Amino acid sequence: MGVDAKFTGREYGPLTYEIGKEKIREYAKAIKNEDPHYMDEDFAKNTKYGGIIAPPTFAVVYAGMLAEPFFFDKELNLNLFMLVHGEQDFEFFEVVRPGDVITSRGKIINIENKEKLDVVTLEGKSVNQDGKLVCKTVFTFVIRK
Repeated sequence: MGVDAKFTGREYGPLTYEIGKEKIREYAKAIKNEDPHYMDEDFAKNTKYGGIIAPPTFAVVYAGMLAEPFFFDKELNLNLFMLVHGEQDFEFFEVVRPGDVITSRGKIINIENKEKLDVVTLEGKSVNQDGKLVCKTVFTFVIRK
């Protein structure tokens, strides 16, 4: 039994995440990108951004939160032991800074039932406290039957 296509359009969120300066630094270190825009306040305040900014891929932290309610949606009845993360795409619109409050919402935009697997696509949109779109993301999950 696969993921029922009737769940196409199911929505998740809103989920909110407040961006912290130390979290940005920790993330930058974890991805081995210690660019001074992310790490050095003295440097960053003299840039066009006027302060520390988050690496674009920090979106995986706030937008990635959408995976949890999707994974544990009892009605979908996902077999997490057979689920793999197929693809992930991001499109960036606004710079993210410490103190920003990001709200993400997600929606299942496609469910393909194939002979030996299901492919489920979850699209997320994240906005800042001013309502400006900061990131769109698409997660593709493959569930083997």
